[in-house]
Amino acid sequence: MNRTSRLAGLRLPALLAALTVWALLMCGSALAQPDASMNAGNGNPNNSANTAAAAAAPPPTIAELRAQFARIAPTGKANASVVPGAEDDDARKQLAQINEIGVQADKFVAARASELADLNARLGELGNPPAAGATEDPNITRQRAQLTKERNALDADIRLARLLAIDVRQRGTDVVSQRRQQFEAELTSRAASPLGGEFWDDLREAWPDDLARLQAIGSALGDGFDQALQPESRTPVIAAFIGALLLAWLGVWAAERGLTRLATRVLPAGRLRRSLLVIAIVATHVLLVAVAAHGVVEVLKAHAMWDAQARKALQSAAQTLTFMAFIIGLGRGLLATGRPSWRLPAIPDLTAQRLSALPWLVALVAALAWTPAEINALIDASFAAVVTTHVATALLLTALVGTVVYRLKALRADAPDAGLPERPMWVGVLVALIVVLVIAIWVLVAFGYVALASFLASQLTWSGIVAAAFYVLFKFADDLFMAVVSSRSASGQRLQKSFGLAPQTLDQAATVLSGLSRVALFFYMLVALAAPLGTGPGEVFQRGGKLGTGVKVGEFQLVPGAILSAVAVAVIGFIVLRVFKRWLSRSYLPSTQFEPGMQSSITTLLGYVGGILVVAFSLSALGIGIERIAWVASALSVGIGFGLQAIVQNFISGLILLAEQPVKVGDWVVLGTTEGDVRRINVRATEIQLGDRSTLIVPNSEFITKTVRNMTLANAEGRVLIRLPMPLTTDAQRVRDLILEACRAHEGVLETPAPSLTLEGIENGLLIFQAIAYVPSPRLAGGVRSDLLFTILDALKQADLPLATPTTLVMAAAAPVLPAEPSPAPATPASPLPSTTST
Repeated sequence: MNRTSRLAGLRLPALLAALTVWALLMCGSALAQPDASMNAGNGNPNNSANTAAAAAAPPPTIAELRAQFARIAPTGKANASVVPGAEDDDARKQLAQINEIGVQADKFVAARASELADLNARLGELGNPPAAGATEDPNITRQRAQLTKERNALDADIRLARLLAIDVRQRGTDVVSQRRQQFEAELTSRAASPLGGEFWDDLREAWPDDLARLQAIGSALGDGFDQALQPESRTPVIAAFIGALLLAWLGVWAAERGLTRLATRVLPAGRLRRSLLVIAIVATHVLLVAVAAHGVVEVLKAHAMWDAQARKALQSAAQTLTFMAFIIGLGRGLLATGRPSWRLPAIPDLTAQRLSALPWLVALVAALAWTPAEINALIDASFAAVVTTHVATALLLTALVGTVVYRLKALRADAPDAGLPERPMWVGVLVALIVVLVIAIWVLVAFGYVALASFLASQLTWSGIVAAAFYVLFKFADDLFMAVVSSRSASGQRLQKSFGLAPQTLDQAATVLSGLSRVALFFYMLVALAAPLGTGPGEVFQRGGKLGTGVKVGEFQLVPGAILSAVAVAVIGFIVLRVFKRWLSRSYLPSTQFEPGMQSSITTLLGYVGGILVVAFSLSALGIGIERIAWVASALSVGIGFGLQAIVQNFISGLILLAEQPVKVGDWVVLGTTEGDVRRINVRATEIQLGDRSTLIVPNSEFITKTVRNMTLANAEGRVLIRLPMPLTTDAQRVRDLILEACRAHEGVLETPAPSLTLEGIENGLLIFQAIAYVPSPRLAGGVRSDLLFTILDALKQADLPLATPTTLVMAAAAPVLPAEPSPAPATPASPLPSTTST
């Protein structure tokens, strides 16, 4: 796989995931809530031109923003008698205007803050005005007065902008509160029950007017199509319809197969390409169908004259088709009937085949349920028509939910034969709650609470769609980080080799990143679930953005942006520190004249200093300076005085060991009865490897407060000492030559200092020879001594020079004393032990 393919594999996932979230939010805000989107299409067709002109215009002043804010009248209840949803639409427009003014005020403050700081700095350079009676250069006085005037004017504007931002937020909070109260009032309002005659009488009375409005919009649409199909414009219009059908049908079919082949060739085998393919299929369905539908609408607008209602109808039709494409693409991607090995959920092939028509059914029923609400918004239908639409929506969507539940239950009956795993308990509880909710919706419809029933049915259906979509995104987040960061992935192994990271560290990082991405996706899921409630994504993000100002905990201001910055500084800082230590220990220090122990000490000490600096920079990015943690240090000092004294003592001892180096990594030390090699000096303790390959952890204070014998501190050479007793009749000169020759012949013995042999003296009638040889390290002394003994003993044996044998004394028991026998002879100097025999 080449470099371009790898880069494409890393860039495509984020792009497609963002596109899917955008499509989900846009479809939800446009289609999911009937009444809340009644007048969503009310807009000027020249909005794009107006937006471009606004972008080119200079930013408004504070006076202009205040005037715009004053012209926005508070939302009242004067329009309570109009069609339900109109007042909510007015409140939404007001909220959008208020938020825009708030954004402009914040931009004004941000833009002028740097200018104010610059003016203050220039005034600071000029200094304070002279004291009374003192003089200064008139130019300086004039410049100070001018700068002070500008600074005061700018400071006043900033204060007014901040005050305006506060007023805007307060007004926005009031509007949102009023919308919430209106929404709750509409949900709890009771209308005539469909089981009673009043419901049908109201519908019968309102039907002629509603029918007239339907005929009017139908006539407008018919006139528009007749005009578009005139001979001079028939060809491009028909070509647009044919092209849209080919793009929405054959284009989707070809794109799905092309994406499958592309994923097979570009992405490595694994779970990532399965979840990425589902996202790509959904995005392809949405893009191609949206392009086809909106393209046809634009062609129709270009070749015919359409009134406002007809334009809204065309736009609503295009949005409905796009939403249906989203549901169908999501279902096809999850079921993957043609690609069983690529299927995300654990569904057997037979079950997936039986459910293949379900996405089409859900899309069709959802469109049929939500289309009447769009029609009511277009024709300003009567209250009876709105109530009837609520009833139809509730019954149709609950029928859809009931069909899906029944179908899944029938498939669960074949679970043992199909190989399905046992259903978790929470799934059974969830299905039971859905059934109870469906029954509750029917009861609400029967008692006349049709608005609440319609809302619950719409929310239930929309929640299922959102759950399926974010199931894919959750899987994608897990698969992405496991494929990029995990130690089992190719990129993770490259990270491990490049930065020397442990596999456990990479796995933990992948898990943490996956968890953080799930939290972010959960927030977006809440936004998507709130879309049917009449809340658009922009409004939810604007309200959620208030969290960006921070949360005050005591004297500290915890800002999410600062927390992310601190985490980023810590991660980048420790990565840079690790790379620096790696370069220091592998590239720079080996080229110096420092000993290996000194190199290790320098690397460790610089690592401690770098870690402290990274933590300090992270705290600074978080907004916590050194002066703010003084009280923490005071509290810690008390704790150090009691419970942490030994830890601090060992830490300081470790720093002394690294700086003074009485003991270095690689030294052979003797501490009490412990003897071994120093392998590592940590913050609290030192690791010593013993002769049996076990590791002894010794607190650093032991090396400072106790006597330590360092076998390799000043001289790394080791000494081999051999003492041999030999009889008095031994040829001493010949023994000397043999032993020295054996020492010189051994490759482990140093030539300088040269081996030596001394005759220490005569002990117990034996000659005592002592040989001394030097080896490169004390660790080699034992092995060299053993080799020399074998060689010397063999040479003495071949030279017929025996070693002295110890004298053996055999103690014989004294015979029993008999009365008739004489007494034993007394001891003499020649026989000091009576009745003792030596052999």
